[in-house]
Amino acid sequence: MQKSKNGFTMVELVFVIVILGILAAVAIPRFAATRTDADITKGRADIASIRSAIVTERQGRLIRGDSTWISKLSNSTTTLFTGVDANQTLLMYGITAKDASGHWQGQAGGLVHTFKLGTSTNTFTYTPTDGRFLCTSGSECSILTN
Repeated sequence: MQKSKNGFTMVELVFVIVILGILAAVAIPRFAATRTDADITKGRADIASIRSAIVTERQGRLIRGDSTWISKLSNSTTTLFTGVDANQTLLMYGITAKDASGHWQGQAGGLVHTFKLGTSTNTFTYTPTDGRFLCTSGSECSILTN
């Protein structure tokens, strides 16, 4: 009787490692692009939510007989877009500020907020006279607002 040895040869193992290396070389750049796309999508969704919250707050004020817009979007630079007093709730849970891609930061005064996309910082300014929340500077303004 002959014994058969089951197993992989060194050539087969090297071949599998080479294939895994090629797959990793293709997948990693695509993963980085997916991350940027996710940050853009998050930014767009946040902007739409913020703008909707501003309009909703304005409608509530009109019903109460107050024709003014909200005076600022945040009281804090750590939790953003929560409103400025007990009668307001812009975003129910707010957005935690963080200095990283795909995240917001607030400036003192609650009128200027920045959204970081990669290494680029895009500045959004709220105008309390007309309720506009617009991207006023940054290289990705058109990507985030269109």
